[in-house]
Amino acid sequence: MHVSQAPARPRPHLTLNTDGKRHPVLNAAAACSVLAGLVSFVLGMLLTTQHIAGSILGVSGLVIGLLAQMMSVTRAERMVIVFGIVASFVGMGLGLAHGGFS
Repeated sequence: MHVSQAPARPRPHLTLNTDGKRHPVLNAAAACSVLAGLVSFVLGMLLTTQHIAGSILGVSGLVIGLLAQMMSVTRAERMVIVFGIVASFVGMGLGLAHGGFS
């Protein structure tokens, strides 16, 4: 066997389903918590009236992330969900610090 005939190794791809099964609801909840966390973080940084939306998104991302964390199956899902929970918590805290729900 020559070097040019060496078999190609499969390239790893990014997936949350490392157990081989599909988890569409958990993957959607993980994505929702990350998206809500990032948006609430950005809105919480603003000093305008956007802190209300940031606070609401932070609370919702936090709740969705905590519920998804209890039902998560794989380690990859848990890592993404924890990132979303932390981002949501920080965004909620910033939103509350800049005026909260008022």
